[in-house]
Amino acid sequence: MNAPPAAAAPVSAGDPAAGGPAARGSGPDGRWTPYACLAPFFVLFLAFGLFPLLYTGWAALHRVELTSPTRMEWVGLRNFSRLAVDEFFWNALRNTVTIGLLSTVPQLLAALGIAHLLHHRLRGSTFFRVVVLTPYATSVAAATLVFVLLFGRDHGMVNWLLGLAGIDPVDWQNGRWSSQVAVSTIVVWRWTGYNALIYLAALQSVPPELYESAELDGASRWRQFVHVTVPSLRPTILFTCVVATIGATQLFGEPLLFNGGAGATGGADHQFQTLGLYLYEQGWVNFHLGRAAAVAWTMFLLLALLALAAGLAVRLSRARSAAREGGR
Repeated sequence: MNAPPAAAAPVSAGDPAAGGPAARGSGPDGRWTPYACLAPFFVLFLAFGLFPLLYTGWAALHRVELTSPTRMEWVGLRNFSRLAVDEFFWNALRNTVTIGLLSTVPQLLAALGIAHLLHHRLRGSTFFRVVVLTPYATSVAAATLVFVLLFGRDHGMVNWLLGLAGIDPVDWQNGRWSSQVAVSTIVVWRWTGYNALIYLAALQSVPPELYESAELDGASRWRQFVHVTVPSLRPTILFTCVVATIGATQLFGEPLLFNGGAGATGGADHQFQTLGLYLYEQGWVNFHLGRAAAVAWTMFLLLALLALAAGLAVRLSRARSAAREGGR
């Protein structure tokens, strides 16, 4: 009587002998598959990220003119030392800081409030989210040209509304503070919805039990917002602050188009010229590519210092939180 055939042993999917994933990943071809998938990113980063950064740093140490970009004369740190005594550079830096504060603070506060409202159940919440994001999808040129009409001195709607309140018309383009407020308004209008959706995504990850506990303790909506929402969104708020600061430092399109006749000067008295406009003026109006490269690297170093300060603030906050938890 013949014995029944022995049952075949189960084959693991990861068995190299079975030709599973482990076998496919252990060969010469499979070993380089992850690197091949990542190669396009690194190639593009080297071509359009690292190389321009290093070349700009090299050009900042030379005298280079746009009319003859291949001729470089070594000047060392002279381009940077010129910035230290250039009143127009410091004026652009002050304007950048002022416009950044006027646009970033109201923008993030409004975005946080809008996200808190959208987080609660509303009829047509999807429609409101699309409406909030619409300004971000609008062209910078189109939005700025519309705001130029709104802030017109003689026939602008803003001055018309001020006239109804008994306030004299404001020359929005030629005044220092008025022009910076107008440019900041464009930035606030474009980016508030974008940051609101970021806050909304972070709010959806907050445990609802926190709000239920606060409501059982008798906390109002405002106290829930202050003591539950804001602490839960602290990392996200820091992220948006850093991103908004980077955007404010690189601000270019809005001030350039706000007064088209002024070009890159940012007004007749440079009253709203930002660092981005100053860089453009040095490189593509005055043809001094070396000085423009020095401005670009100065902006990069300023952003690096701000990022370092933000990282230190996060570490200090975590250390204090850990100390409080340990004290309990």
